[in-house]
Amino acid sequence: MEEAQRRALRRGRARLVAALRVAPLWEPLEERGLFTRAMVEELQSAGSRGDQARQLIIDLETRGKQAFPVFLSILRDSGQGDLADMLLEECQSLPAAPQLLDLRPVELDLGGRKPNRTVLGQTAEQEVAAGTPLLQGNTLGSCLSVLSACQVYQLQAEPCGHCLILNNVNFSPDSKLSQRDGSDLDSQKLERCFKALCFNVLTQRDLRAEEMVSELQKLAQQDHRTLDCCVVIILSHGWQTSHIQFPGAVYGTDGKLLPVEKIVNYFNGSNCLSLRGKPKLFFIQACGGGLKDRGFLVDDSSAADEAPGGSLQSDATPFQASQGDVDELDAVACLPTPSDILVSYSTFPGYVSWREARGSWYVEALVSVLEQCAHSEDLLSILVKVSDAVSAKGSYKQISGCFNFLRKKFFFLCK
Repeated sequence: MEEAQRRALRRGRARLVAALRVAPLWEPLEERGLFTRAMVEELQSAGSRGDQARQLIIDLETRGKQAFPVFLSILRDSGQGDLADMLLEECQSLPAAPQLLDLRPVELDLGGRKPNRTVLGQTAEQEVAAGTPLLQGNTLGSCLSVLSACQVYQLQAEPCGHCLILNNVNFSPDSKLSQRDGSDLDSQKLERCFKALCFNVLTQRDLRAEEMVSELQKLAQQDHRTLDCCVVIILSHGWQTSHIQFPGAVYGTDGKLLPVEKIVNYFNGSNCLSLRGKPKLFFIQACGGGLKDRGFLVDDSSAADEAPGGSLQSDATPFQASQGDVDELDAVACLPTPSDILVSYSTFPGYVSWREARGSWYVEALVSVLEQCAHSEDLLSILVKVSDAVSAKGSYKQISGCFNFLRKKFFFLCK
């Protein structure tokens, strides 16, 4: 589908959601090859008529070059020609994409201000809607607006979404898992940080595995339609497990494992319809296993390795040759594509994640970088800086990383 057609669908979405009669469309959409029977049934299960219409318009953008004209034809055949005419007018009235030719360096006078993240997303769409030229003035901000108008997740709601923090500190004696000193400080830092990023934050402490599942399902089952994203943060002991999509598992306070893959899939497009197409971010502070890393020298002047201080702890479990059945994943026939999901891990799979009395290396770096850069840099750039900061700490080494299935750039909404 051409970009002008995609933008026409987006600009006309509000009217389509309000007025589109979807029932007469299902059969011709399947007959003319735009959607399969399974796809139509999934659209029909999206909820109310308005929800079905909204999801149909979103999914239509992915159905190829002929999707737009075929959809207009189906609208006319079903007696909804007024909506077809509206979309056609929107498509023809959009300004042509500017030609970025002969670009030359320019000096920017920002008046001592740092560029705001709204320059990278909302401003461009507002300018398009108003019909004003996107490149009015030869400024870097305008160029970024043009390039990013359809490449950035739009965070317009306030609060922009829910943030659930599960903080496990004290574990049952039977679990043979140690108390996680410093985790309460991590939790407090994260709660303060994500409130400043316009999230509605809920913190739960010391939950058994089944209680963690209950909280996650409760969040996934909420109505997120008026919100723009969702964040889940888990602070606990962890272990490396077999997986299909996302590695690792976290422990409840009862010593039972909850796979990260299972956590993420509560929020995927099949199980959480009101978060379809919206970014879902997961931050996991837990060990990926029991391996300790001394790293390698990159500078002959580096200090010699020293044993970590007495207060240094890891979120690892005592090494066991077999974990029995507790780390087996639930059997599933198939898994949907995990679009719009990012899982950030405190450590590389199989390795220890270090923590001190003042908190974990990963959370300390994450909060610090967010406070410095969230107003101006996208999430992936932030996580690269977090990895660099974590890797530079300690005599034992650690590096954070992520599994990224986001489709667009993500910028936090800063107060």
